Amino acid sequence: MPFDLWFKTSGTWINIATVLVGTGLGVFLGRQLPKRMQLVITQGLGLFTLFIGVTMAGSLTGVQAGKVDGAIVGLVAMVLGGLLGEWAGIEEKLEALGNWLKRHFKGQGKFTEGFVVASLLFCVGPMTLIGSLNNGLTGDDTLLVLKSAMDGLAAIALTSSYGIGVGFSSLIILLYQGGVSLMAGGLARSLPDPANNPIVLLITGVGGLMVLGTGINLLELTRIRTASFLPALLITPLLYWLLNWHR
Repeated sequence: MPFDLWFKTSGTWINIATVLVGTGLGVFLGRQLPKRMQLVITQGLGLFTLFIGVTMAGSLTGVQAGKVDGAIVGLVAMVLGGLLGEWAGIEEKLEALGNWLKRHFKGQGKFTEGFVVASLLFCVGPMTLIGSLNNGLTGDDTLLVLKSAMDGLAAIALTSSYGIGVGFSSLIILLYQGGVSLMAGGLARSLPDPANNPIVLLITGVGGLMVLGTGINLLELTRIRTASFLPALLITPLLYWLLNWHR
């Protein structure tokens, strides 16, 4: 049983390890780097995050849900998801969780911001979903190992600006990414080819829009309440099934 658990979730544990190591390096380097260099690192990550977001969001253009274009599905999902997220107070609850961790673990600096930004950046994306599915279904953790390397580097940059709150995003990685991997076995029949499945492509595109919001927040262009849009990831497949109901 322990081996089977590791077989299905190995990528998640590797990801957690790289984020924690990256956080440690970020704490160390953050004390050595001048503020202007920390700002440049964060801005570089912000620009790269925008690029990743645009690339992901492009998945919406190649999908149809019934007779409706994927971009329209993404728009409706984002609006409905944002309204639901605001009604549920997701942004405030994530901030409250970050503040609770800050009080109990004596976090310094922008602890809550680091926790929220890192949680979204590390958990919203095609590599997370497809990698977790592959890991859970076949034991192949290649995508998650690649993602882990990227997250570890990102953690160094984020921690230098936001502090150790970034490291606590590993809790969200464990819950979300590990949970998807464990449930992947039950999805084998409905998603035989995750990389090309229209539902996965739609979720990837919607996730890309959220990643864009994260990049905008990193660059401090304005404040996007990115966490409020998280319900859109659940609404997207529901819209797809509804639009294909008659087929």
